[in-house]
Amino acid sequence: MVLTGRTGAVAAAGSVLVGVVAGVFHVPGWAGIAAFEAALGFGVAADAIRAGTLRDLAFERSGSTTVRLGESAAVHLTVTNNGAHPLRGILRDAWTPSAGNVPQTTAPRQVSEVPKEPRHALSIEPNAAQRIDTILTPTRRGDRIPDRVTVRSLGPLGLAGRQLSSEIPWRLRVLPPFESRKHLPSRLARLHETDGRTPVLVRGQGSEFDSLREYVIGDDVRSIDWRATARRNDVVVRTWRPERDRHVVMVLDTSRTSAGRVGDVPRLDSAIDAALLLTALATRAGDRVDLLAYDQQLRASVPGALPGRTLPLFSDAMAGLEPSLIELNAEGLVTHLMKQIRRPSLVVLLTSIDAATIDQGLLPQVGRLTGRHNVIVASVADPRIAQLSSARGDADAVFAAASAELALATRRQAAAELRRHGVHVVDAIPDRFAPALADTYLALKAAGRL
Repeated sequence: MVLTGRTGAVAAAGSVLVGVVAGVFHVPGWAGIAAFEAALGFGVAADAIRAGTLRDLAFERSGSTTVRLGESAAVHLTVTNNGAHPLRGILRDAWTPSAGNVPQTTAPRQVSEVPKEPRHALSIEPNAAQRIDTILTPTRRGDRIPDRVTVRSLGPLGLAGRQLSSEIPWRLRVLPPFESRKHLPSRLARLHETDGRTPVLVRGQGSEFDSLREYVIGDDVRSIDWRATARRNDVVVRTWRPERDRHVVMVLDTSRTSAGRVGDVPRLDSAIDAALLLTALATRAGDRVDLLAYDQQLRASVPGALPGRTLPLFSDAMAGLEPSLIELNAEGLVTHLMKQIRRPSLVVLLTSIDAATIDQGLLPQVGRLTGRHNVIVASVADPRIAQLSSARGDADAVFAAASAELALATRRQAAAELRRHGVHVVDAIPDRFAPALADTYLALKAAGRL
């Protein structure tokens, strides 16, 4: 049994009334209070008895199971009354706060005001059902799950009732937002030019046959096609183009550095967005793309699927990734990659370029990869550091500028060390990070490196 706020209000008002009557008529106050409380108790008991029973209720969920971050999803809760009496009450469908189960309103809200989950009125006849629609606008990636469904049935006087809480399982997977999707059309157009699907044709060193043409001085004699030459009066050579069904391995660093925020977004989220853009581009190019997430152990692994399924599978796997507050085990990562990758591939490592990560972790190991594979190391740069480096005016601003310039110099030195080992480095601010990584991939395609 539960009591309502109306019960407390009636008790307070009754106590005041009894006190006033006792003072005016000079009658014992305790007797009046006891009589009033007895009447109130009888009313509460009668109200609780007449409240609809809850043990005959059945619950069932349906609706959306996935949604992209920033969008809304509808989850339905069907309540069935299997009892013989009507049910009148209130229902609260509680979710974790990051699920975004708040009333859909345009009214301004105070900063300190905590939004309350909506309550739903229930009115269900015997052997009937009522559907409750919950609109969720999640604020974080990952799996959002409900807490408990609480139903409160009140008596006709509104003084007391019955309450039941049940766990009705459901899972809403919140996928990464993929904000860099807007850059995909322009990069696909450049890809089509590189592949020769438009009048622009770029040829490079590769192993995929392209066409025959007449020999000119300077051509490699090993490219002469002797059979075609025998059928013509001129010497004919073969031209080659880069292979288009290459292997791309996307590696997400989920160690402590990925938890750092650049602007309002964690580094890991920026890396996920860039990985989605590159995955969409590479699959359109006919490349096979694999995904790994690693810190000191393997957190996620998705081998390349059919082109139409790769991006959804990657989005689903990335949705649940969270940074781990541990260092990256670069030796373990490179050892795992060397065991898994059987042919020359493009390895894209999305991590942080700083002295600790590069000098003590990745740099001693990267030579094992560049000897066989093309390697891209991509990192999100913090634009605030560049802004601080140009600050002047007072002693504090100059000191901040010196610290920022030292950080930039250290970062440039780490990038230079990686380049000396044959690594392609992408270091860009969040707004430019995803398209910069895609441009590096396209440049390698155009140069015949992929």
